[in-house]
Amino acid sequence: MKQACLFFLIILSIALHVKAQAKKPEDFGYRHLQTFFQQDTVDILIKSKKGEENRIKPLFLFIQGSLPKPLIILDEHDGSYGIFPDDIFLDKYHVAIISKPYVPLLKKASELRRDMAYNDPKTGKFLVEYIKRDNLEYYTNRNKAAIKYLKKQNWISGKEMVIAGHSEGAAVAARLAEISKDVTHLIFASTNPFGRMMNITSQIRQYDDSLGTTVEKNFQFWREVVNDPDNNEVKGEVTYKSISGFAEPPIDSIWELKIPVMVAYGTKDIAAPFFDYMQLKAIRDKKNNITFEAYVGKEHNFFGFGKDGKINYDDSGWDKVAIDWKMRLDKK
Repeated sequence: MKQACLFFLIILSIALHVKAQAKKPEDFGYRHLQTFFQQDTVDILIKSKKGEENRIKPLFLFIQGSLPKPLIILDEHDGSYGIFPDDIFLDKYHVAIISKPYVPLLKKASELRRDMAYNDPKTGKFLVEYIKRDNLEYYTNRNKAAIKYLKKQNWISGKEMVIAGHSEGAAVAARLAEISKDVTHLIFASTNPFGRMMNITSQIRQYDDSLGTTVEKNFQFWREVVNDPDNNEVKGEVTYKSISGFAEPPIDSIWELKIPVMVAYGTKDIAAPFFDYMQLKAIRDKKNNITFEAYVGKEHNFFGFGKDGKINYDDSGWDKVAIDWKMRLDKK
Protein backbone atom coordinates (compact mmCIF):
# COMPACT_ATOMS: atom_id res chain seq x y z
CA MET A 1 0.00 0.00 0.00
CA LYS A 2 2.81 2.37 0.93
CA GLN A 3 4.55 1.59 -2.37
CA ALA A 4 1.35 2.36 -4.32
CA CYS A 5 0.94 5.68 -2.50
CA LEU A 6 4.56 6.56 -3.12
CA PHE A 7 4.21 5.72 -6.83
CA PHE A 8 1.07 7.87 -7.06
CA LEU A 9 2.83 10.81 -5.39
CA ILE A 10 5.77 10.51 -7.78
CA ILE A 11 3.46 10.51 -10.82
CA LEU A 12 1.49 13.46 -9.41
CA SER A 13 4.72 15.38 -8.79
CA ILE A 14 5.90 14.77 -12.35
CA ALA A 15 2.53 15.84 -13.77
CA LEU A 16 2.52 19.04 -11.73
CA HIS A 17 6.10 19.78 -12.76
CA VAL A 18 5.27 19.33 -16.46
CA LYS A 19 2.20 21.51 -16.10
CA ALA A 20 4.24 24.19 -14.32
CA GLN A 21 6.78 24.13 -17.16
CA ALA A 22 4.18 24.44 -19.95
CA LYS A 23 4.62 27.72 -21.79
CA LYS A 24 1.78 30.03 -22.75
CA PRO A 25 1.57 33.33 -24.69
CA GLU A 26 1.52 35.37 -21.48
CA ASP A 27 5.02 34.10 -20.70
CA PHE A 28 6.25 36.04 -23.74
CA GLY A 29 4.43 39.29 -23.02
CA TYR A 30 1.26 38.64 -25.03
CA ARG A 31 -2.40 38.83 -24.17
CA HIS A 32 -4.37 36.00 -25.75
CA LEU A 33 -7.80 37.04 -27.07
CA GLN A 34 -10.34 34.91 -28.90
CA THR A 35 -13.27 35.68 -31.14
CA PHE A 36 -15.22 33.71 -33.74
CA PHE A 37 -15.59 33.76 -37.51
CA GLN A 38 -17.85 31.35 -39.39
CA GLN A 39 -17.90 29.10 -36.30
CA ASP A 40 -14.09 29.02 -36.24
CA THR A 41 -12.19 30.15 -33.17
CA VAL A 42 -9.87 33.03 -34.03
CA ASP A 43 -6.82 33.38 -31.80
CA ILE A 44 -5.29 36.85 -31.49
CA LEU A 45 -2.11 37.73 -29.66
CA ILE A 46 -1.73 41.30 -28.42
CA LYS A 47 1.50 42.84 -27.24
CA SER A 48 1.41 46.14 -25.37
CA LYS A 49 3.98 48.21 -23.56
CA LYS A 50 4.29 46.95 -20.01
CA GLY A 51 2.05 48.95 -17.71
CA GLU A 52 0.13 50.45 -20.66
CA GLU A 53 -2.07 47.48 -21.51
CA ASN A 54 -5.25 49.50 -20.90
CA ARG A 55 -3.99 52.79 -22.28
CA ILE A 56 -5.90 53.86 -25.40
CA LYS A 57 -3.64 53.45 -28.44
CA PRO A 58 -4.06 52.70 -32.16
CA LEU A 59 -3.81 49.14 -33.48
CA PHE A 60 -0.86 47.81 -35.48
CA LEU A 61 -1.90 44.51 -37.07
CA PHE A 62 0.87 42.35 -38.49
CA ILE A 63 -0.16 39.59 -40.91
CA GLN A 64 2.28 36.70 -41.16
CA GLY A 65 3.31 34.95 -44.35
CA SER A 66 2.53 31.53 -45.78
CA LEU A 67 2.45 28.05 -44.22
CA PRO A 68 0.75 26.87 -41.02
CA LYS A 69 3.31 28.31 -38.63
CA PRO A 70 2.59 28.80 -34.92
CA LEU A 71 2.81 32.41 -33.79
CA ILE A 72 5.27 31.47 -31.04
CA ILE A 73 8.03 28.97 -31.85
CA LEU A 74 10.25 27.78 -29.02
CA ASP A 75 13.92 27.01 -29.37
CA GLU A 76 15.69 24.23 -27.46
CA HIS A 77 15.92 26.48 -24.40
CA ASP A 78 12.21 27.37 -24.50
CA GLY A 79 13.03 30.87 -25.69
CA SER A 80 10.89 32.16 -28.54
CA TYR A 81 11.79 32.97 -32.11
CA GLY A 82 10.58 36.50 -32.83
CA ILE A 83 7.82 36.85 -35.42
CA PHE A 84 9.07 40.34 -36.18
CA PRO A 85 10.46 43.17 -33.96
CA ASP A 86 7.10 44.21 -32.51
CA ASP A 87 8.65 45.92 -29.46
CA ILE A 88 9.70 48.83 -31.68
CA PHE A 89 6.07 49.87 -32.10
CA LEU A 90 4.84 49.55 -28.51
CA ASP A 91 5.31 53.18 -27.46
CA LYS A 92 2.55 54.22 -29.85
CA TYR A 93 0.57 51.07 -30.71
CA HIS A 94 -0.94 47.88 -29.41
CA VAL A 95 0.45 45.22 -31.75
CA ALA A 96 -1.79 42.33 -32.83
CA ILE A 97 -1.06 39.10 -34.69
CA ILE A 98 -3.75 36.62 -35.76
CA SER A 99 -3.02 32.89 -35.85
CA LYS A 100 -3.45 30.63 -38.84
CA PRO A 101 -6.68 28.57 -38.65
CA TYR A 102 -6.44 25.27 -36.73
CA VAL A 103 -2.74 25.82 -36.05
CA PRO A 104 -1.47 25.76 -32.44
CA LEU A 105 -0.41 29.13 -31.08
CA LEU A 106 2.78 27.78 -29.58
CA LYS A 107 5.03 24.86 -30.48
CA LYS A 108 8.64 23.81 -30.09
CA ALA A 109 10.74 24.02 -33.24
CA SER A 110 11.64 20.35 -32.75
CA GLU A 111 7.95 19.49 -33.19
CA LEU A 112 7.68 21.28 -36.52
CA ARG A 113 8.93 20.72 -40.05
CA ARG A 114 12.25 22.22 -41.09
CA ASP A 115 10.36 25.20 -42.54
CA MET A 116 8.59 25.59 -39.15
CA ALA A 117 5.23 24.48 -40.53
CA TYR A 118 2.91 22.45 -38.31
CA ASN A 119 1.82 18.97 -39.39
CA ASP A 120 -1.02 16.91 -37.96
CA PRO A 121 0.75 14.44 -35.63
CA LYS A 122 -1.63 11.68 -36.75
CA THR A 123 -1.08 12.03 -40.49
CA GLY A 124 2.22 13.89 -40.78
CA LYS A 125 0.51 16.31 -43.18
CA PHE A 126 -1.15 19.72 -43.01
CA LEU A 127 -4.54 19.66 -41.33
CA VAL A 128 -7.38 19.55 -43.85
CA GLU A 129 -9.21 22.21 -41.81
CA TYR A 130 -6.27 24.55 -42.32
CA ILE A 131 -5.88 23.87 -46.05
CA LYS A 132 -9.56 24.56 -46.77
CA ARG A 133 -9.25 27.98 -45.11
CA ASP A 134 -5.84 28.87 -46.48
CA ASN A 135 -7.08 31.28 -49.12
CA LEU A 136 -7.26 35.02 -49.72
CA GLU A 137 -11.03 35.27 -49.33
CA TYR A 138 -11.10 33.54 -45.94
CA TYR A 139 -8.14 35.45 -44.49
CA THR A 140 -9.42 38.82 -45.68
CA ASN A 141 -12.93 38.39 -44.29
CA ARG A 142 -11.71 36.75 -41.08
CA ASN A 143 -9.23 39.53 -40.42
CA LYS A 144 -11.88 42.16 -41.13
CA ALA A 145 -14.07 40.48 -38.50
CA ALA A 146 -11.13 40.37 -36.08
CA ILE A 147 -10.56 44.12 -36.55
CA LYS A 148 -14.24 44.74 -35.79
CA TYR A 149 -13.84 42.71 -32.59
CA LEU A 150 -10.64 44.51 -31.58
CA LYS A 151 -12.18 47.94 -32.15
CA LYS A 152 -14.69 47.10 -29.42
CA GLN A 153 -11.90 46.88 -26.84
CA ASN A 154 -11.86 50.08 -24.80
CA TRP A 155 -8.07 50.33 -25.09
CA ILE A 156 -8.06 50.46 -28.91
CA SER A 157 -8.24 53.87 -30.59
CA GLY A 158 -10.23 54.07 -33.80
CA LYS A 159 -8.39 57.11 -35.11
CA GLU A 160 -5.55 55.16 -36.71
CA MET A 161 -5.10 51.55 -37.78
CA VAL A 162 -1.96 50.20 -39.42
CA ILE A 163 -2.02 46.93 -41.35
CA ALA A 164 1.37 45.42 -42.19
CA GLY A 165 1.80 42.21 -44.15
CA HIS A 166 4.87 40.24 -45.15
CA SER A 167 5.00 37.75 -48.04
CA GLU A 168 1.60 36.04 -48.33
CA GLY A 169 0.44 38.30 -45.52
CA ALA A 170 1.07 41.35 -47.70
CA ALA A 171 -1.45 40.10 -50.26
CA VAL A 172 -4.00 39.71 -47.46
CA ALA A 173 -3.14 43.14 -46.08
CA ALA A 174 -3.61 44.82 -49.47
CA ARG A 175 -7.04 43.28 -49.98
CA LEU A 176 -8.01 44.04 -46.39
CA ALA A 177 -7.03 47.69 -46.81
CA GLU A 178 -9.17 47.83 -49.94
CA ILE A 179 -12.36 46.49 -48.30
CA SER A 180 -12.03 47.91 -44.78
CA LYS A 181 -12.59 51.59 -44.08
CA ASP A 182 -10.94 51.11 -40.68
CA VAL A 183 -7.46 50.79 -42.22
CA THR A 184 -5.59 54.11 -42.31
CA HIS A 185 -2.07 52.91 -43.27
CA LEU A 186 -0.82 49.91 -45.26
CA ILE A 187 2.66 48.36 -45.18
CA PHE A 188 3.17 45.95 -48.08
CA ALA A 189 6.32 43.83 -47.88
CA SER A 190 7.90 41.08 -49.96
CA THR A 191 5.11 39.65 -52.04
CA ASN A 192 5.01 39.96 -55.81
CA PRO A 193 2.65 42.86 -56.63
CA PHE A 194 1.51 40.90 -59.68
CA GLY A 195 0.55 37.78 -57.74
CA ARG A 196 1.97 34.46 -56.63
CA MET A 197 1.77 32.76 -60.03
CA MET A 198 3.96 35.48 -61.49
CA ASN A 199 6.53 34.68 -58.82
CA ILE A 200 6.34 30.94 -59.46
CA THR A 201 6.70 31.45 -63.20
CA SER A 202 9.74 33.70 -62.70
CA GLN A 203 11.39 31.10 -60.49
CA ILE A 204 10.75 28.29 -62.97
CA ARG A 205 12.14 30.36 -65.86
CA GLN A 206 15.52 30.55 -64.16
CA TYR A 207 15.94 26.79 -64.00
CA ASP A 208 13.87 25.50 -66.92
CA ASP A 209 15.27 23.55 -69.84
CA SER A 210 15.99 25.06 -73.26
CA LEU A 211 12.47 24.31 -74.46
CA GLY A 212 10.72 25.91 -71.51
CA THR A 213 9.01 22.61 -70.73
CA THR A 214 8.33 23.25 -67.04
CA VAL A 215 6.96 26.74 -67.65
CA GLU A 216 4.60 25.40 -70.30
CA LYS A 217 3.35 22.80 -67.80
CA ASN A 218 2.87 25.62 -65.32
CA PHE A 219 0.76 27.57 -67.83
CA GLN A 220 -1.35 24.47 -68.47
CA PHE A 221 -1.86 24.02 -64.74
CA TRP A 222 -2.88 27.67 -64.47
CA ARG A 223 -5.52 27.14 -67.17
CA GLU A 224 -6.97 24.34 -65.04
CA VAL A 225 -7.08 26.61 -61.99
CA VAL A 226 -8.69 29.48 -63.92
CA ASN A 227 -11.39 27.13 -65.19
CA ASP A 228 -12.24 26.03 -61.63
CA PRO A 229 -11.18 28.90 -59.34
CA ASP A 230 -13.58 28.15 -56.46
CA ASN A 231 -12.67 24.48 -56.19
CA ASN A 232 -11.75 23.97 -52.54
CA GLU A 233 -10.85 20.29 -52.85
CA VAL A 234 -7.60 19.52 -51.08
CA LYS A 235 -4.78 18.68 -53.49
CA GLY A 236 -1.67 17.95 -51.49
CA GLU A 237 -1.11 21.09 -49.39
CA VAL A 238 -3.25 23.49 -51.44
CA THR A 239 -6.57 24.00 -53.21
CA TYR A 240 -7.36 25.64 -56.54
CA LYS A 241 -9.23 28.32 -54.56
CA SER A 242 -6.07 29.19 -52.66
CA ILE A 243 -3.92 29.27 -55.80
CA SER A 244 -6.45 31.37 -57.68
CA GLY A 245 -6.90 33.92 -54.89
CA PHE A 246 -3.23 34.49 -54.20
CA ALA A 247 -2.53 34.77 -57.93
CA GLU A 248 -4.65 37.92 -58.07
CA PRO A 249 -2.33 40.96 -58.40
CA PRO A 250 -2.23 42.89 -55.11
CA ILE A 251 -1.23 45.95 -57.13
CA ASP A 252 -4.87 46.21 -58.25
CA SER A 253 -6.00 46.63 -54.64
CA ILE A 254 -3.17 49.04 -53.83
CA TRP A 255 -3.97 51.26 -56.80
CA GLU A 256 -7.49 51.76 -55.41
CA LEU A 257 -6.19 53.13 -52.11
CA LYS A 258 -5.95 56.77 -51.08
CA ILE A 259 -4.33 56.01 -47.71
CA PRO A 260 -0.54 56.06 -47.18
CA VAL A 261 1.11 52.87 -48.47
CA MET A 262 4.69 51.83 -47.78
CA VAL A 263 6.20 49.15 -50.00
CA ALA A 264 9.27 47.27 -48.74
CA TYR A 265 11.34 44.63 -50.53
CA GLY A 266 14.82 43.14 -50.79
CA THR A 267 16.67 43.68 -54.05
CA LYS A 268 17.72 40.01 -54.05
CA ASP A 269 14.12 38.83 -53.82
CA ILE A 270 12.91 36.98 -56.92
CA ALA A 271 10.12 39.57 -57.11
CA ALA A 272 12.46 42.60 -57.03
CA PRO A 273 12.10 43.48 -60.75
CA PHE A 274 8.32 43.57 -60.33
CA PHE A 275 8.64 45.93 -57.36
CA ASP A 276 10.92 48.14 -59.44
CA TYR A 277 8.30 48.19 -62.19
CA MET A 278 5.63 48.97 -59.57
CA GLN A 279 7.65 52.00 -58.51
CA LEU A 280 8.07 53.16 -62.11
CA LYS A 281 4.32 52.79 -62.60
CA ALA A 282 3.57 54.68 -59.38
CA ILE A 283 5.73 57.59 -60.58
CA ARG A 284 4.02 57.59 -63.99
CA ASP A 285 0.54 57.39 -62.45
CA LYS A 286 1.44 60.04 -59.85
CA LYS A 287 0.50 57.75 -56.95
CA ASN A 288 2.02 60.06 -54.37
CA ASN A 289 0.49 58.13 -51.46
CA ILE A 290 2.84 55.19 -52.15
CA THR A 291 6.44 55.20 -50.94
CA PHE A 292 9.10 52.56 -51.58
CA GLU A 293 11.99 51.19 -49.57
CA ALA A 294 14.37 48.81 -51.35
CA TYR A 295 16.79 46.90 -49.10
CA VAL A 296 19.91 46.40 -51.19
CA GLY A 297 21.44 42.93 -51.02
CA LYS A 298 18.59 41.48 -48.93
CA GLU A 299 16.42 38.52 -49.87
CA HIS A 300 12.72 37.78 -49.41
CA ASN A 301 12.91 37.70 -45.59
CA PHE A 302 15.40 40.58 -45.39
CA PHE A 303 18.43 38.41 -44.70
CA GLY A 304 21.75 39.19 -46.34
CA PHE A 305 24.16 36.86 -48.13
CA GLY A 306 27.58 35.53 -47.24
CA LYS A 307 30.67 35.50 -49.47
CA ASP A 308 29.69 32.00 -50.58
CA GLY A 309 26.47 33.39 -52.05
CA LYS A 310 24.29 31.58 -49.52
CA ILE A 311 21.80 33.26 -47.21
CA ASN A 312 23.48 34.48 -44.04
CA TYR A 313 20.94 33.95 -41.26
CA ASP A 314 23.14 35.93 -38.88
CA ASP A 315 22.61 39.00 -41.09
CA SER A 316 18.97 39.83 -40.40
CA GLY A 317 17.57 43.10 -41.68
CA TRP A 318 14.30 42.96 -39.77
CA ASP A 319 15.31 45.48 -37.10
CA LYS A 320 16.24 48.02 -39.77
CA VAL A 321 13.02 47.30 -41.65
CA ALA A 322 10.87 47.78 -38.53
CA ILE A 323 12.67 51.01 -37.64
CA ASP A 324 12.03 52.34 -41.15
CA TRP A 325 8.35 51.44 -40.85
CA LYS A 326 8.13 53.28 -37.56
CA MET A 327 9.87 56.35 -38.97
CA ARG A 328 7.48 56.48 -41.93
CA LEU A 329 4.48 56.13 -39.61
CA ASP A 330 5.79 58.88 -37.35
CA LYS A 331 6.06 61.17 -40.39
CA LYS A 332 2.52 60.18 -41.49
